[in-house]
Amino acid sequence: MNWILLIIAGLFEVAFAACLGKAKESTGTEMTYWYAGFLICLAISMYLLVKVTQELPIGTAYAVWTGIGAVGTVLVGIFVFKEPASFWRVFFLVTLIASIVGLKFVSN
Repeated sequence: MNWILLIIAGLFEVAFAACLGKAKESTGTEMTYWYAGFLICLAISMYLLVKVTQELPIGTAYAVWTGIGAVGTVLVGIFVFKEPASFWRVFFLVTLIASIVGLKFVSN
C-alpha cells in the first residue's frame, strides 16, 4: 500500500509542476486558480510523502518520489507545453525510469 501511496504522491508532484507551468502562461484570475492548484497538489504530495516515509526507507522513498516527479514533469513538458523530445532527453528519461524501478526492487 505504501508503494501505491508513493506513486500517487509522485503524480501530485507532477500536477503541482504542471500547475506552475500553466500559471506562467496565464493572467488574472486564471493564474490565481493555477497557483491555488499548485498549493493543493503540493500539500497532498508532501502529506503522502511524509506518510510513506514512516514505513519505507527515506532515501528510497524520496528518490522514487522525485524520480516520478521528474519523469512525469518532462512528459508533461513534452506533451502539454510542446518542449523538444530529443534523442538524448528521451534516453536519459528511460535511464531514470530504469533506476526508479531498480530502487523499488532492491528495497524492502
